Amino acid sequence: MTNALTAPRLSAAPRPLADAVLPRTLVTSTALVLGGAVLTAAAAQVSVPLWPVPITGQTLAVLLVGSALGARRGAASMLVYALLGLVGLPVFAAGTSGAGVLFGASGGYVVGFVAAAAVVGWVADRFGDRPLRTAILSCTLGTVVTFGFGLAWLAVVLGTDLQQTLAYGLYPFIVGGVVKALFGAAVIRLGWAAALRRRTRY
Repeated sequence: MTNALTAPRLSAAPRPLADAVLPRTLVTSTALVLGGAVLTAAAAQVSVPLWPVPITGQTLAVLLVGSALGARRGAASMLVYALLGLVGLPVFAAGTSGAGVLFGASGGYVVGFVAAAAVVGWVADRFGDRPLRTAILSCTLGTVVTFGFGLAWLAVVLGTDLQQTLAYGLYPFIVGGVVKALFGAAVIRLGWAAALRRRTRY
């Protein structure tokens, strides 16, 4: 047990949360990448009733994985997630899978998960996301990136114009996107607080 004067402190240098609590080794990083994909798959099966459409946990998991692992490992984790669904494992929303989902109208959101995790992770790598305001900005950027890929893909696959694309792929999900960005930022902040308490206790 250490006192307040001698207790170790978390480094102020920017880094993702996982590196603050675990050694960054090949084995650890591989396990985290696979774990992030599994977490996203599990979260994709969670649905919370909310108007006008239910919220699934999928995009929230993407934000948390990107923040915790950083840009490279976060993006790699989402790429593994997409590949697991592509080969037939029921990891997409509602237990779906296969090329028909990934290359269908909603597939752009899955592709966007890779980019979103990279963006959120880049913020963690470059600036750190321990402050709540930075976590909120990071999660907001990740959400915007996901929607950007999803809407562009949707428009190409369905051949919709701008208003139709926004009506199908954005407007019904705005409330859920905002809720998940804020909730994700809060979880990230709580994760850092827990890491700090753990380091100062031992």
